[in-house]
Amino acid sequence: MKLIGLSFVALVFFVGGCSSLILKPADFAWPVESKLTVGPDGMAKESRYSIAFNAKPLIYSESRDTSNVDGQTLWIIRDTKGFYYITGPGFKDVYIFEQGSGGLKLKKEILVSKTGIASPAFNQRNPYIELLNGDSKPIMLTENGISKEAEK
Repeated sequence: MKLIGLSFVALVFFVGGCSSLILKPADFAWPVESKLTVGPDGMAKESRYSIAFNAKPLIYSESRDTSNVDGQTLWIIRDTKGFYYITGPGFKDVYIFEQGSGGLKLKKEILVSKTGIASPAFNQRNPYIELLNGDSKPIMLTENGISKEAEK
């Protein structure tokens, strides 16, 4: 009986020691946007934040063409929850990604312009990401889409 009791106590300590450690709150936001130039291999890299990703699928999703990705410009910013917002000149959409297993996983694609964004810029406006496009009214974004509350 003592052996069963000792085994139970050891099991409780072992399982308790395996629980996940969560550090909250955490702020993943980048204070300013990054402007990335896509290389001939299709990779977009930002050394300041240690991120690199294959931009070809994103460019294909937007333009249906990846024949000339070299030199394409992308704007990227990260919000406080850790979501990445990506767009570029001529894009009609803002793409929101979350970190996946070895890559970025698309969470949401948001239509922001029917004709394409001429000169995109992102700002951190906690809890929103502000998208600017020249003289157009700023669009406030969250990981779920365009914020109607922020427009009020």
